[in-house]
Amino acid sequence: MKKYISKIVLYAAAALALGFGLTSCKDEPDKFELASGKPTIHYIRPINVEAADSLLTGAYMGNGICIVGDNLRSVYKMLFNDQAAVLNNSYITDHTILVDVPNEIPGEVSNLIYFITKDRDTVKYDFNVLVPAPTISGMSCEFAAPGSVAQLLGDYFVDDPNVPLKVFVGDVEADVKNITKGVVDFVVPDGVADVPVKVTNVYGEAKSTFHYKDARGSLFNFDNDPHPGNHGWHAQVIETDETAIDGKFLRLGGVDVTMSEDGGWDDAHFSFEYWAGDWDDPKTYADSPRLIDFVDFSDWQNMSLKFELYIPSANPWQAGAMQLIFAGVDKITNGGDGVVDIYGVKTAGANNTFFNGNELPRGLYAPWTTTGSYDTADQWITVTIPFANFLYGADGSLATGSLSASDFSSLTIFVWSGGVAGTECHPVIKIDNIRAVPNK
Repeated sequence: MKKYISKIVLYAAAALALGFGLTSCKDEPDKFELASGKPTIHYIRPINVEAADSLLTGAYMGNGICIVGDNLRSVYKMLFNDQAAVLNNSYITDHTILVDVPNEIPGEVSNLIYFITKDRDTVKYDFNVLVPAPTISGMSCEFAAPGSVAQLLGDYFVDDPNVPLKVFVGDVEADVKNITKGVVDFVVPDGVADVPVKVTNVYGEAKSTFHYKDARGSLFNFDNDPHPGNHGWHAQVIETDETAIDGKFLRLGGVDVTMSEDGGWDDAHFSFEYWAGDWDDPKTYADSPRLIDFVDFSDWQNMSLKFELYIPSANPWQAGAMQLIFAGVDKITNGGDGVVDIYGVKTAGANNTFFNGNELPRGLYAPWTTTGSYDTADQWITVTIPFANFLYGADGSLATGSLSASDFSSLTIFVWSGGVAGTECHPVIKIDNIRAVPNK
């Protein structure tokens, strides 16, 4: 059985397949008419003409197949198990039907294709719709508290009555509460941390690339970091309250702080700065180490920045982009300007010009632009931004410069500009567990 036939091959080969001993629909686009009588099915083969001599008894959801038989123009409707296929008259002739296996998981499995005519006569044909193993794309909150209900995101979460779907956090089985398309609600077990999440079902298993309570690549947790939280011109609020997910968190903005509709400059309330460096000569980074001293950024193109985010529904975010700006010591330190460090690098001093332009690439995060307003429904969520998406300048246009591993020495988070305009607001933005982790 052929396991996979790509959509690219399907549509690239469609014209060839239709011409494989048949009349091209392109030549006579208006000639299709439903025929009377019943269809006869001889066999099903791959749509790729190079594999036309291979017969199929099943195919994966979403894959293209070629049905060969007689009087196939009599087919008015097709069901794979209980899922209807999308028929395109351009790909139906008397002797072939090119069709995609429906991409919906069947509710009732009969392992049959039902060919239905306009007169509701039905011809059945044995065929297995193959469901892939489950996939995991994320978790609603990777630092969800033990005992709380979290959501596992992905696909193919089939819960067979004979082989129930299971979720494991590390080696500990979790209590599954609900399963819908692409989402599994489960209770986070106690006593586990820094472990992947696994899901198993009748079709196989999947393990997450992320870790629950990930300890890899930790930059700031605002509780017991090996380096300070604030280290720049502004001492943003680091606090805890009844909403806290994990001890203290960073807060930007506030109920009495106004953000203008254009995300105007307000670094006093919306800029978190960790700028490595000190006033020693040469600079040693003894008290304010570079972030690259804690995390290996040599493969940064295949890594992501992650953090937990909480925005209360009472104070939604409606303007300004969160600019996520990493920079090397040649661009910013919290020490003297022009001082050579212990590695022989001539360093820059504290300044707010290194990011104020479109040369230095940075990530821009502004989820409110989708609907005009954004909050996290009084819950903590996990935000993931691949470093490969750090492509933008301050005004939202593509940056003119490029990043290298040495640029990940300092971090500035500034909710400002980004080339977007919204609504004047009083956002409260809580951030915790900032980390840089591999994508795989």
